[in-house]
Amino acid sequence: MKPTVRIYRNSQDIPEQVKGNNLFHSRELFTICERTPGYTPLLFVAWRGEKPVGKLLCIIRKSDRLFPPSFIRRGEVYGTGEYAKGESEEGIFRLLLDTLTQTALSQCFLIEFRNLSNPLFAYGHFRKNRYFPVNWLRIHNSLHGKSPLKCMSASRRRQIRRGLNNGASIHIARTTDEIRAFFRMLKKYYASKIRQHFPGMDFFLKLVQAYPDKEIGRIYIIRYKERIIGGSVSVFSDGIAYLWFSAGLRKSYSRQYPGVLAVWAAIDDARQQGYEHIEFMDVGLPFKHYGYRNFILRFGGIQYGTRRWFRFRWNWLNRLLTKLYI
Repeated sequence: MKPTVRIYRNSQDIPEQVKGNNLFHSRELFTICERTPGYTPLLFVAWRGEKPVGKLLCIIRKSDRLFPPSFIRRGEVYGTGEYAKGESEEGIFRLLLDTLTQTALSQCFLIEFRNLSNPLFAYGHFRKNRYFPVNWLRIHNSLHGKSPLKCMSASRRRQIRRGLNNGASIHIARTTDEIRAFFRMLKKYYASKIRQHFPGMDFFLKLVQAYPDKEIGRIYIIRYKERIIGGSVSVFSDGIAYLWFSAGLRKSYSRQYPGVLAVWAAIDDARQQGYEHIEFMDVGLPFKHYGYRNFILRFGGIQYGTRRWFRFRWNWLNRLLTKLYI
């Protein structure tokens, strides 16, 4: 029986049998985004009869970048979905991709597939739907071998030690007040980062509080004299920890190294929880000089190449960029 694709726009309509281990294509992330202002999630599920055999979550939001400008809506997909065992992943993905592209382009200007574990997966299907690839980089740290402290540079270990000795402390945000204070710090930090995006406060509140029995994410805060001076956000999916956001007020609190401690908090906690890897999301284009990527690599991570796929609504712009990147 050939699979058919159904589209879900409301979490209450998603059947109970649609389950899985991949947070980025889950009912949980769908619900969190559904309750976050400015976000519109779309879940595409492939069904073979009454059995779900594959799913793909697209999150549509307003852009915060200069291009496309802020009034433009963009759709983001993390990875290439989740599939039932024994199914042809690429064959089902083709059906999901066809439906997603047609549906999402009617609601947004740009679709982006990011965080691809296999950059060669479904290359022909992406190109058939007129996506174009851009080379990208990923970084992850292995946590199942020797101590993460031994893997990082000596200067990074020294900064962690000095930051803690100079009065900074690491905590996990539990209360609403702590999450709100973290959000204000994050907003202050990201205000100067034109090309960066972070969601509204509701996203972080729901991430920590909506599913207390599953703990799909944690917020780490760096305190100094009762003030939050840094922090980070990790989410957990299919046995891997992902550092999604991190920030530190390093100019005001340089002796406490809040940005360094924020990343270290996520790495150390992921190891203590038994995760074998932690991946750093959005480390950027493969430029020779990129500050955030170089900052992350000093924690001992491994860098490897991947790609992202883009599709613009305007066909002339899509053709132009395709010629530039292929």
